[in-house]
Amino acid sequence: MPRSLPGVLRAAVAASLLALAALGRHIRRNMGASRAELRRSAARSPHARNGAFANREPGLPRPDLTLRQLATMLLDRSPRGRPPGPIPLVTHDARRARSGLAVTWLGHATVLLELDGRRVLIDPVWSEYTSPVPRFGPRRLHGVPTSLQELGALDVVLLSHDHYDHLDRPTVTELADRTDAVFVAPLGVGAHLRSWGIPPERVVEGDWDDVVHVAGLTLTCLECRHFSGRSFRRNTTQWAAWKVAGPGHAVYVGGDTGPTGAHARTGDEHGPFDLTLLPIGAYADLWPDIHTTPEQAVAAHVDLGGGVMLPIHWATFVLGFHPWAEPAERALRAAAAHGVALALPAPGRRLDLAGAAVPSAPWWGSEDPDERVDEPLEVTPSAVGAPTPAPRPRPSR
Repeated sequence: MPRSLPGVLRAAVAASLLALAALGRHIRRNMGASRAELRRSAARSPHARNGAFANREPGLPRPDLTLRQLATMLLDRSPRGRPPGPIPLVTHDARRARSGLAVTWLGHATVLLELDGRRVLIDPVWSEYTSPVPRFGPRRLHGVPTSLQELGALDVVLLSHDHYDHLDRPTVTELADRTDAVFVAPLGVGAHLRSWGIPPERVVEGDWDDVVHVAGLTLTCLECRHFSGRSFRRNTTQWAAWKVAGPGHAVYVGGDTGPTGAHARTGDEHGPFDLTLLPIGAYADLWPDIHTTPEQAVAAHVDLGGGVMLPIHWATFVLGFHPWAEPAERALRAAAAHGVALALPAPGRRLDLAGAAVPSAPWWGSEDPDERVDEPLEVTPSAVGAPTPAPRPRPSR
């Protein structure tokens, strides 16, 4: 550094450089495992080649857009995707709840599942931003209905893939400290967890078609259609849906997926399911492969042999180009047209599916999320040891 610079200026420059270096280390840590670690994980999979995973189905055609059209879409994205007012939340202490089959949607893809006395937390994200960079990227549209402290004991933390809106380093590391839960993840995602200090004995990984047994539950890693990556390099880890089965019930955890024939194959081989968690938001013509539209999600539910469908992956972050409530409104219409039992709780509302009434009417537009019409929804026979039901007509895609 030139000696001619005043001492104060030199100190300011040095402090700025140190801050940038610290920020760089923080960002790199948020990104997770090194490229070498990820390549070692991918080498164990028949679904990866040269360190990269891939979908089995070819890509769908995308629209040709001019730069001006794309710029207009990006400028309109945030205003269109925001709710007209505050999003109502239901808050409660869920620490003691352990039901045969209950579910609490906490926003986006984060779900607390109670299954045959076990508690499974799915794709937990408590951070305000979904990005490796502090205070940058998609920001929450609503708070988290419950704190990590109020969650209490967990048996399993289940992850679908490594994108920032599904795998949040501050959240999973705090869960590792606060609970004794086992982390179950697709192949390669465990490398991220271990790089963040989660003990290897608490990390269980599965590739497509693998079956793992954790905490008295049987979890089957299932094919879906998406992609992965926490840096500029894509598909460095596997992405997956999961079947979570106990002695009496089975649930399909969709994570993130586009339209795929894998849903029908999964329904034939692993269905029926008492409950499906399927993504309905962040769809766009620009990426028709990786996110289902609401109608495609309802079609997937039918293909899977689902009982009750809980829509996820909407309402919390602006990730697509559609209006905020459009995914839920389209899902309601598609479900009504095809006789699908749709549960639409406000974030934080716990649904006990053991014969209780389930909210199936819009809660948005009301300041009181309990100001709704509940209808009893029939849960299908358990997928554990139950015969596959007769197929229902499939919605058009």
